[in-house]
Amino acid sequence: MTAAREKLPDGRYGRSADARADRKLKIIGAVLGVALLGVLGWIGASYIAGQDLSARVIGWDAVSDHAIKVHLEVIKGEDDTGVCTLRSQAEDGSEVGRKDVTIDRRAQQVDQEITLRTTKRATNAVLVGCTASGSS
Repeated sequence: MTAAREKLPDGRYGRSADARADRKLKIIGAVLGVALLGVLGWIGASYIAGQDLSARVIGWDAVSDHAIKVHLEVIKGEDDTGVCTLRSQAEDGSEVGRKDVTIDRRAQQVDQEITLRTTKRATNAVLVGCTASGSS
C-alpha cells in the first residue's frame, strides 16, 4: 500500500522559509522601485529647472550671396542674459556662417532679427544652442 502524504495543518507550524523569503523580496523590490522613481523625478525636475533660456528660429531670408537675415525668438527670465549661437550652411552642407548673439534685453520674450554674414550663398539658418550667462 501506498501511504498518502497528508498536508500539514494550516497555521500550526508557522510560515515556511519560502514564504518569508518571498515577502522580503517583495518589500526590497518595492523599496527599490520607489527609490528609482524618486531619482528619476529628481533628475527630471533638475533638468527642467536648469532650462533658463529657450530659443527658436522663427524664419530666415537669404538677402544676398553673403548675408542671411535670421528671426530669433528667445524666452527667458526678465533679468536674465544669454548667448545664442546661430549657424548657416550652403547647399553642399558646408558651414558658411556662424555668429554668437548676446541676448540682454530686459524682457521675458525677445524677438530679434540678426544679420549673419556668410562666405557664400546660404540655404538655411540653424540655432546651435543657447546658454544662460547669469543675471544682468
